[in-house]
Amino acid sequence: MRTVKNSLKKLFGWIPAGIICLVIFFALFGYLASKMGTANMLNTIMNTSHDLLLNTVFYLMAICVITGAIGKIFVEFGVVNLLEKILRPLMKPVFNLPGVASLGAVITFLSDNPAIISLAQDKRFATYFKKYQFISLTNFGTAFGMGLLVIVFMVGQGYFAEPFIGLLGAVAGCVISTRLMQRFTLKAYPRFKDEVAAEAEKTEIETEAHYTRPMFQRILDSLLDGGRTGVDVGLAIIPGVLIISTLVMLFTFGPSTSGEFTGAAYEGVQLLPWVGEKLGFIFEWLFGFTDPHLIAFPITALGAVGAALGLVPNFAAEGWIDGNAIAVFTAIGMCWSGYLSTHTAMLDTLGYRRLTSKAILAHTIGGFIAGIAAHWMFVLYTLI
Repeated sequence: MRTVKNSLKKLFGWIPAGIICLVIFFALFGYLASKMGTANMLNTIMNTSHDLLLNTVFYLMAICVITGAIGKIFVEFGVVNLLEKILRPLMKPVFNLPGVASLGAVITFLSDNPAIISLAQDKRFATYFKKYQFISLTNFGTAFGMGLLVIVFMVGQGYFAEPFIGLLGAVAGCVISTRLMQRFTLKAYPRFKDEVAAEAEKTEIETEAHYTRPMFQRILDSLLDGGRTGVDVGLAIIPGVLIISTLVMLFTFGPSTSGEFTGAAYEGVQLLPWVGEKLGFIFEWLFGFTDPHLIAFPITALGAVGAALGLVPNFAAEGWIDGNAIAVFTAIGMCWSGYLSTHTAMLDTLGYRRLTSKAILAHTIGGFIAGIAAHWMFVLYTLI
């Protein structure tokens, strides 16, 4: 096996760096152009991106701003601390993490998964963890990233119970992902079981001067600061929605109603539905999907959950979505939360880049478990 890998490295070593990129680029867009026509392909890309920007991105940005403001209000007035105290007893028996880890779940739920990094860099926070637990924070925090945004978005589509079923599914996926990551870490580094993530340091207790500010000022500052944070998150999802969602839609939707390509928005070559039909029995058994187009959501959520959410309104307009799909989408969207684009950076920041492949494997499994759990919870819900 090692000989084969070395041979492949030598083979690709002779190929100039840009050649592989050009081959993939021209193969991808050459295929699309051969099916749609070059002019129609380019017009569809531009029109789809423009429509996504106006009708999806700005809607998501509005949700980001509102949820950001709500999250900041919760932090300012102690709601986050209250939730942390309520959830703390569940941490050790369920996730094998110290009680303070619940703060990470709440913060990432209200914002995005990289928020766990700023928390993990706090030495006082890190002292509560063994090293193997500390490393698993990457998987634990990611499973709740953008949770409030995802749930509010799904509720905005007219579904109420289903998003919260999906939340329970995400929790199930988080348990599997976190514990698998701990297992992988201990297998690779058994000594991490007893080593603490950081040594305790003596710190001076500082007076929280901002609590002396007038109530109105605290509310106003929280709303504006939280809203500004929401704008940053909203801006961050624009590339994912416009680039990834547009590409996914090119491979999801078909030609116009006349059967011809016209260059209009949301036309495509229907490659993903074709794959979905071939593997439909798997996705129907795992997630209860009733339409092959629905596999586009979990595929997109691997890279960017904002882009995956951008698919939902168009899927709904086509009549492909039901309550089960919303529950599964919520679970997978929260649990995966674009982890392929963030896991490497997060583990690098924590100083454990060498465990990135283990973290990705554990979280991939966790995402599947989240979707499966949400599907069967929805089935039970329909029987009540």
